Amino acid sequence: MSTTTMNPTPLRLLPRTLFARVALVIVVGLAIAQGLAYLSIRYERGLALRELMMTGIERDIASSVAILDRLPAEERAAWLARLERRNYRFELGGTLGEGSEPTSPTLRGFGDAIVRALRPFVVERVVQVGTMREALQLRVRLGDGSGVIVHARRVEMPVSDWLVWLLLAQLLVLALCGWLAVRLVTRPLAQMADAADRLGPDLQAPTLDESGPAEVARAARAFNAMQRRIAGYMDERVQILAAISHDLQTPITRMRLRTELMEGEATADKFRADLEEMQTLVKQGLAYARSLHGDVEPAVRLDVDALLEGLVDDYLDTGRRVALEGRAGAPVTTRPQALRRILANLADNALKFADGGVTLRVVPGAGRLVVSLLDDGPGIPADQLEQVLKPFHRLEGSRNRESGGTGLGLAIAQQLSLAIGAQLSLHNRPEGGLEARLVLPLG
Repeated sequence: MSTTTMNPTPLRLLPRTLFARVALVIVVGLAIAQGLAYLSIRYERGLALRELMMTGIERDIASSVAILDRLPAEERAAWLARLERRNYRFELGGTLGEGSEPTSPTLRGFGDAIVRALRPFVVERVVQVGTMREALQLRVRLGDGSGVIVHARRVEMPVSDWLVWLLLAQLLVLALCGWLAVRLVTRPLAQMADAADRLGPDLQAPTLDESGPAEVARAARAFNAMQRRIAGYMDERVQILAAISHDLQTPITRMRLRTELMEGEATADKFRADLEEMQTLVKQGLAYARSLHGDVEPAVRLDVDALLEGLVDDYLDTGRRVALEGRAGAPVTTRPQALRRILANLADNALKFADGGVTLRVVPGAGRLVVSLLDDGPGIPADQLEQVLKPFHRLEGSRNRESGGTGLGLAIAQQLSLAIGAQLSLHNRPEGGLEARLVLPLG
C-alpha cells in the first residue's frame, strides 16, 4: 500500500505561540510597506528625472548647438570641452555609430523633445547606439552646412545611500514598536497560563494581579474566583471524608471490644479480620483525602540516593526483598515525606504480587530523574493501566482484592505525585511483570 506525504499547510509553518505569530505578521507587513515605499520613491524619482530631461536638457543641448553655430569654424573644437556635460557631449563632423531607431517610448520621447528644441536646425537622424540602453546619437546640420554629432543619454537619478539606511532604521524602529505592542498584549495571557500551571493539588498558587486593562483585569478576577471556588470545593470534600473516617473510628473500636467477649474463637477471629480491614480502609480513605488537599510540606534539596537506600534498608529489615539499582548522583528539590510515601505505596503494591522480589531502579536523565519499581507479577491489562490509578479501582484478574488491598494505594501515590510536580505511570514489562515509573524534575 502506497503512502502519500501531505505537504504542511501555511498555517502549520507559522510559529506555534500567539506572540511569535503576531510579531511575524507585523514584521512581514512592515517589510512589505517599506518595500512599497522604496519602490514609490524610485518611481517618483524616475518621473522627476523624466520631467527634468523633457523640460531642461533639450534646451541646454539646443543652446550649446546654437553657440557652436555662431562660433567660427576654427574655434568650435576649443569649445567642445566647455559645452560637455554629464549627460551629453558634442563631436564635430564624424558619422553616426551603428544603431537603430529608439525602441522604448521613453527614449523616443526624449529624442523627439531634443529634435523639437533644436529647431530651426535640421536633425538628419536619431539612432540608439552602443550597449547603453538610454543612449542616443543625433546628427545636426549647422547653418554653414557642417555637421555636429550630439551624444545624449539618460542618467538615472540615484537614491542616496542615507535614504536606504533611513528606511532600514525606520523598519527596525517599527518592528521594535510592534514587538513591544504584541508583548503588552500577550503578557497577561502568559501570566494566566503560568498561574494555571502553578495551580496544583495544594491550590496554594498566588492570585493574579487584577490591575491593567479592563479585559485583562476581568480575566484575572474570573481566574482568581475560579481558584477560590475550587479550593472551597476541595476543602469541603476533605472535611466530609475526614468526618466520615473519624465517626467510623468509634463503632469500629466498640465492635473490636465486643469481639473480645465472644466465646467462639473462629468467629471472633473472622470478626477481628473484618474490623482490621475496615480500620485500614478508614485510614487509607483519610490519607487519600489529605493527598487530594495537597501537602503543606516545604520543598527542600534532597539527597535522593540516601532516601532510597534508607527505604530499601527498611524493607530488608522486615524480610522483604527489595533491591536498588543505579544512583541519582545529584540532589533533587522536592518534598521528601511525600516522595517517600509515593515510593512506599508503589513498593507495597509491587510486593503483593512479586514472586522474586522488587527492584528499585534509578536512571538519571537530562533535567529529570526516573525512579522505577519493577516486579515479576502478573501485570495489568493494557486498557486498565490508567484506571488502576483511580481510587477504589480493583482488577478482576490476578491483581484483585484477594491481595488484601483497599484500592487506594496507587491513587494516593498518583495524587502525591501531582502535588510534587512528578509524573507517575504504569507499564507492563515485556519479560512479564509491572513497572511503576515515577519521573521527577530536577529543578
